[in-house]
Amino acid sequence: MITKAIIPVAGWGTRRLPITKIIEKSMLPVGNRPLVDYSVQDLIQAGVTDIYMVISNVEPCQVKAFYNDNEALNKYLEERGKEERLKLAKTLPDNVRIHYTMQDPSGKYGTAVPIAMVVKEYNIQEPVLVFMGDDFIWNPKGKSAAESLLEVVQSENESATLGVEIPREEVSKYGVFRVEDGKLVEVVEKPGVDEAPSNLINVSKYIMSPELLQEIVRYVDGNDFGPKEQEYLVTEPIDEYIRKGGVMRVTPAQGEYLDGGSVEGWVHANNVVCG
Repeated sequence: MITKAIIPVAGWGTRRLPITKIIEKSMLPVGNRPLVDYSVQDLIQAGVTDIYMVISNVEPCQVKAFYNDNEALNKYLEERGKEERLKLAKTLPDNVRIHYTMQDPSGKYGTAVPIAMVVKEYNIQEPVLVFMGDDFIWNPKGKSAAESLLEVVQSENESATLGVEIPREEVSKYGVFRVEDGKLVEVVEKPGVDEAPSNLINVSKYIMSPELLQEIVRYVDGNDFGPKEQEYLVTEPIDEYIRKGGVMRVTPAQGEYLDGGSVEGWVHANNVVCG
């Protein structure tokens, strides 16, 4: 059973300026909860008890404030007998712990960096779930994204990723999966409609085996890209892991993919969740 998960939530959220000057992107509200909490609750539902969040080194940190107990609020609600609201104010079950790793936004950046940081800091040598903090799969009456991933892996040496089917005319905006026999062959970044190997896109929801985690560490530590040269994209070490014989199974998402990284996506997410 996989009980650990990594969620990167650092970064400036520049695509959502100016609001992200004062609200962390992962804390933008969808309905009555922040974006990141949909992934957190998804992971908890699947049995995760240790969540490693990579946060910015800018204080105060709104993510930490949300998941910490607010003693003054709790006391206020207790004194007034507001038991139902007290339950809402408790954002984590007692058996779930969040561990925080600080990432300097002016340092190395890209989706591979926070994963490598956590693996090294906590010496992780077991499979983990990896979800990004600004999108989620909405399937309130069915299987969660984490549960879908856990069902498809056949051993702790295998990895897995979640794919979302989209209309073929939209594939040029995304990383697109090439899949054979249920296994990922490669991720083709932003292909033309005619060149796309499928209409199944990458939404950065993974189970990562120990071998893949070490490949990510080697990739980040072994390269020194300049700030304007190249991001440290996690798809690079994933491709290398597959070339070396690693298995990454692909399973389609059950539910609707909602992305809060753009204004349009965030508005749509609110309409879906609140509709």
